[in-house]
Amino acid sequence: MSNSGLFDFKFYEWEKKAHDRPFLRQPFGDQWEEYTWAETGQMARKLAKGLKSLGLRQGAHIGLISKNCREWIIADLAIMMAGYISVPFFPSLKGRELEFLIDFGDVDLLFVGKIETWDNIKSNIPKDLPLISFPNYKGCSVVDRGEQWFDFINRKEPLHKPHIPKLSDLWTIIFTSGTTGNPKGVKLSYLALDSTKIITEQINPLKIDFSGNNDFISYLPLNHIVERVVLEHVCLRFGGSLSFVESIDSFAKNLREIQPHVFFAAPRIWTKFQLGILAKVPQKKLDILLKIPLISGLIKRKLKKNLGLKRARSTVSGSAPIPLSQIEWFRKIGIYITNGYGMTENCAICTQVDGQDFEKSDSVGKPQCGVEVKIDKKTKEVLMRGPFVMDGYYKNEKMTKATLIDGWLHTGDKGFLDEDNYLYISGRVVDSFKTSKGKFIEPLTLENYFADIKQLEEVCVTGLGLPQPIVLAQLSEIGKALPKEEVKSLLEEKITKINEDLENYKKISTLVLVKEQWTEQNKILGPTLKIKRGNIDNMYCSRHRDWHEDNQVVLFEK
Repeated sequence: MSNSGLFDFKFYEWEKKAHDRPFLRQPFGDQWEEYTWAETGQMARKLAKGLKSLGLRQGAHIGLISKNCREWIIADLAIMMAGYISVPFFPSLKGRELEFLIDFGDVDLLFVGKIETWDNIKSNIPKDLPLISFPNYKGCSVVDRGEQWFDFINRKEPLHKPHIPKLSDLWTIIFTSGTTGNPKGVKLSYLALDSTKIITEQINPLKIDFSGNNDFISYLPLNHIVERVVLEHVCLRFGGSLSFVESIDSFAKNLREIQPHVFFAAPRIWTKFQLGILAKVPQKKLDILLKIPLISGLIKRKLKKNLGLKRARSTVSGSAPIPLSQIEWFRKIGIYITNGYGMTENCAICTQVDGQDFEKSDSVGKPQCGVEVKIDKKTKEVLMRGPFVMDGYYKNEKMTKATLIDGWLHTGDKGFLDEDNYLYISGRVVDSFKTSKGKFIEPLTLENYFADIKQLEEVCVTGLGLPQPIVLAQLSEIGKALPKEEVKSLLEEKITKINEDLENYKKISTLVLVKEQWTEQNKILGPTLKIKRGNIDNMYCSRHRDWHEDNQVVLFEK
C-alpha cells in the first residue's frame, strides 16, 4: 500500500447515509441518551472550527484525558478534522505522570473529561495550557478551569471543509502504559491506521456486518490501541453504534443492556466472568447440566444472556496471554474466544487464532493479512513487519533504532513458529530471570500451570537469584470462601502435581498467598489489567529468600 495518497475517512460517508441512525449511546442510570451520526458530525465539525480558531501551530498536539464517553469520540473526530495530532492519556494517571507526558509530548491543548482525579492533578497542568472540559458526569470531578464543552462548541459554525490527511501524516502519539519501564510515545501514521482495514475486508474475524448493523461496547481505555483501532475505528469505518458504560459498578448491567455484536476483553475480565459463574453454579453441577441435551442448550443461552453476550458474533481476548484451559472452559458454554496478539507499536495487528480453531488454541495464531513474522535465531525474540508498524518512538531515536531494525519490529516477546506457521509466545525477553543455579526461568510458561486453579485469581512467578522459583498469588472469591487449611491443602496437592512435570531447576519451592490486593492504584496492575512484574519484585523482593527457605510449601503472608 502506497503512503503517498490521502486517508479515506469513512466517517463522512456514514454521516450522510446513516445520518438518523444512533451512533454514540451514553447511559445515565436506566436511561440511554443517543447521538445520531449526523448529530455527532455536527458537534465534531463545530469543535474542529473552534480548535482552528485558537491559533494553534500546524500539526498541534491535542491531549485527551478522560474515561470512555461520547465526548471522547467527538473530540477525537474534531482533532482529525482540524488537522491536528491526538495525544490521549490513561485517565488514571497521577499528577506528576501527566505533567511529564504533557511536557514530553509537547501538548498544545488538553481535553479534560470524565475523571475523578481533577483536584489531584490540576496543579500539575500548566496554567497557560488551553483546556476544554467535557460536561460533568455524576460521581466525577467538576473541572473548574478552561472552556466548558457546550459553551465552546455552540459559539462556532460547523467546519465545512475538514482537513484530509495524507497517509504519511502522523495520526496519533500513544503513550504505552509502561509495564516494562517509562511510557514510550508510539508514533502511528494514517497509513498504519488505514492499513488495518484489510483485516476486516479480507478475513473479517470480528464478523462485521458491512451494512452497518454493528453494536459495539467501549469500556477499555480509549487511549489503548485495541480500543482505538478494533472498536472506535472499526465502527467509524464500517458503521454501527458505540455504547459506553456508566461506571465500573454498572459494567455488568450496561453490558447486559447492550448485548453487543463484538466483545473484546483482557484475560482478567474473562477470569472474572468465569469465577462469577462458578460462584453461582459449582463446576461439578455445571458439568452435569451441560451433559443433558435439552438443558445444555438452555444453560448456555442463559449464561450468555446474563453475561451480555447473547448477540455476540465474535468474542475476543488480547492485551495479555489467556490460558488454554480458560478458552476450553468457555467453549463448553458456547463462547468461542478468538485470541489476538499485537501491541501499540503495530496497531494491535500481528497474529490471531479463531475461537473455533480447536487444534491450535494454545497458540496466538497465524500472521494476519499483510504481516510477516520471524524468530530471531539467537534471542528467540519475535520479529514482525507490515504496514501497521509505527514510525518510531516520539523524541527517542535511540529506542527507535533498537526496536525497528531493517524494517522489522522487535517485539520484546520470546516465542516460536510451528510447522504450520502458528506463533507461540513463551514470555517477555526481559521477564526471564536467572536462578542462583545459573538456569533461566520463563515466568509465563510456569504460570500457565496454575491457570485452571479456580481458587486463585492472579499468579506471578518470580525468584531472581533464588535456587528455585517461587509463586506469589491472590485468592479468588471462590478461594476466599474456603477455610484456610482447606485452601492450603488443595494448593499443596496442586504444586506437588505441577512439580512432577517440571525439570528440577523449574520446580516451585513455595507458593505465597499475599495479603494486599493487586490493583491499578498500587501500581501492580497497569491500566489494561496486566501485571507489572517489576513493581511486584519491588514490593516483595526483600522477603523472597525467607519465603523460599520456609519449610512450608504454601504460605499465607503475615
